[in-house]
Amino acid sequence: MSIKASIIISTYNHPKWLEKVLWSYECQTETDFEIVIADDGSDKETKLLIDAFRLKIGKHIEHVWHEDNGFQKTIILNKAVQASKSDYLIFTDGDCVARKDFVETHMKHREVGFFLSAGYFKLPMNISELISEEDIKNQHCFDINWLKINGLTSSFKNNKITSGSLKSKILNLLTLTGATWNGHNASGWKKDLLAVNGFDERMQYGGEDRELGERMFNIGIRSKQIRYSAICVHLDHARGYVKPEMIAANLKIREATKNDKKVWTDFGVEKK
Repeated sequence: MSIKASIIISTYNHPKWLEKVLWSYECQTETDFEIVIADDGSDKETKLLIDAFRLKIGKHIEHVWHEDNGFQKTIILNKAVQASKSDYLIFTDGDCVARKDFVETHMKHREVGFFLSAGYFKLPMNISELISEEDIKNQHCFDINWLKINGLTSSFKNNKITSGSLKSKILNLLTLTGATWNGHNASGWKKDLLAVNGFDERMQYGGEDRELGERMFNIGIRSKQIRYSAICVHLDHARGYVKPEMIAANLKIREATKNDKKVWTDFGVEKK
């Protein structure tokens, strides 16, 4: 029997955060999906967590792993795409806890010829640490009052949490943020990702997800903004893996993609 969606979750050596993310997929209003963990070389603690969680929920979880050799997220994502069993793929990260309607929202807005672009609601470290399994199951971590009680400051960005159906539609239309491919919260048809040969595996941290979307634009795929509809909260963490030379190299690749209107990478799913 076919499944409606594959949730591809990237992770690297942060099982505490990944566990909270997996808890959020126990609460989804749409349940016809598989989970594919794209693991960029985590140690055994992550494997033990995934094995235990698989037994707990009785849902198929595919753990796609390779050895740790630095930041190789694009490589493991391509392997996860190949391992996925659905024709529709939802991408997120192992530090993004999904609201209960997250999968349902992506499925409701999917459309042939488009990919969906969304974002995350960033939490401070104290709240990230505080969130428990019960807070996720009861959706407290998406309740603006609960968040403020626990130290969240006022901001226009809080509209992501407080927007109802009508308000979210209006804000999706009015936002100045471009509807780009954002690896922490984006979805699209598997055939469209394969049509551009997936992620460019030369790329490390810094725009590697957007470059995929730029090639999809070049083959005529358009994007839809669901920034205020598909909600996940981002758990705080350090980014010690970020290096200026990574970002500079990625910018050169993106410039070539834009200037040459590239629709294919020779460094993707299929290799020469």
